[in-house]
Amino acid sequence: MKIIVTGAIGHIGSYIIRDLGVSFPGSNVVMVDNMMTQRFPSLFNLPSNSNYSFIEGDVSQIDLKPVFFGADVVIHLAAITDAAGSINKAEELEANNFQSTLRVAEACIEADASLIAISSTSVYGTQKDQVDENCSDSELQPQSPYATTKLKEEELIANLSKDKGLKAIHCRFGTIFGASQGMRFHTAVNKFCWQAVMNQPISVWSTAYDQKRPYLDLLDASRAIAFIIKNNIFDGQIYNVLTSNATVRQVVDTIKEFVPNLEIEFVDNRIMNQLSYEVMCDRFKSKGFVFSGNMNRGIKETIDVLKHANNK
Repeated sequence: MKIIVTGAIGHIGSYIIRDLGVSFPGSNVVMVDNMMTQRFPSLFNLPSNSNYSFIEGDVSQIDLKPVFFGADVVIHLAAITDAAGSINKAEELEANNFQSTLRVAEACIEADASLIAISSTSVYGTQKDQVDENCSDSELQPQSPYATTKLKEEELIANLSKDKGLKAIHCRFGTIFGASQGMRFHTAVNKFCWQAVMNQPISVWSTAYDQKRPYLDLLDASRAIAFIIKNNIFDGQIYNVLTSNATVRQVVDTIKEFVPNLEIEFVDNRIMNQLSYEVMCDRFKSKGFVFSGNMNRGIKETIDVLKHANNK
């Protein structure tokens, strides 16, 4: 089996490429990344039971035809992913994220490869009630260019599946947490863990402490992708993929189990895209997938890899 992973050295990608070698031994895993983030350790010590190759290049620019030739599955992770930081970058996200997804999808059609496209639960925006994939377009409230672009990508994939025969699935991932070789710290849980280990107060929007958000353990993200490939779930549908919904208070309380002296700084300005919404993922569970990650595990793992960086 030949599996392409775009954005392979990122927070999610660097975890998934390792799991692919375990889940699909003997497979050819082609990793594509523009190396803009310089996360070279993501490529260190890859499993020896699969064949890995790395291509440095931007999927919005390189010729994808020879890369995708003979591919069975493409996992498209390459994107600018900072939702909160995207507020003033609408044109950049359009040029990068949407156009990259368009090129990847068209290349999949030409290569007859199946596509796993990654969206985000941030497309829901603030919601009063629980929401699922049946939420109508008029009810969706994306509140950043990142989320708005993800919605456009979902529409693109749906149209290409219907009109051009693209074999695809679109996964709306919750906010990622958990450690990886290429991890980043600008998402909520990981940033809080970093601040806690560095003896910095956690900054929380004063009205957001009991707001709920959907979160996804990296363990579950990787298992979900392997599950999709093994069960050939390329039905053109959108699936919410998340481990749990949790409030900021619950996240902070979990961190306190490992860093008891944690300080919380309540602020009045908006920080880190703090919205409130609760997302259901029954559609994906109905396929037989069982989520096994949890917030406690992911936070402990992240703190463990950081704890010796600050022994004050």
